[in-house]
Amino acid sequence: MKLWTLALGFAVIAAPMVAEAHGPTRQKITITQEVAAPPDEVWARVGDFQDMSWHPAVHSTTGENGNEIDATRVLTLGEEGGPTIAEVLYKYRREKRSYSYRITAVEVDVLPVTNYSSHVTVKDGADGGSLVEWKGAFYRGYPNNDPPEHLNDEAAIKAVTGVYEAGLEALAAEFAETQ
Repeated sequence: MKLWTLALGFAVIAAPMVAEAHGPTRQKITITQEVAAPPDEVWARVGDFQDMSWHPAVHSTTGENGNEIDATRVLTLGEEGGPTIAEVLYKYRREKRSYSYRITAVEVDVLPVTNYSSHVTVKDGADGGSLVEWKGAFYRGYPNNDPPEHLNDEAAIKAVTGVYEAGLEALAAEFAETQ
């Protein structure tokens, strides 16, 4: 009986420590944008993994292996010599107008995330237009408890949301100019 009481006492004492030891949770966001152009036209613009010139933050893209699984790309941000993000393609479905990729290297000061993966899809939209969906899943930039403010969950969500919104708004504006 004493052993049982001791075990129960330890469990009661240890429970709060286990709860406090919980690390970060995976964050998920989805941003969509209506684009006033047929889906195949929009896919022709965003569907090439090696070309991200449609995003205003991307100065240049270099890469290898086109749209093949395990193709790589490096995005240079801002201007020549700016910070970079390295990514790898892990799913590409032309018939569904979608692809998925993950970041393999980025400084958390550039994008405050870790274990980031993303999925871009161009769907049929209203009135012959398109609905572009960009969704991602990631952890904050600081994987331990008590992250600094610039590497916490809110900073990660804000940064990724900003990236997605800027890209999708620029894409919609580009097609609005051609209509």
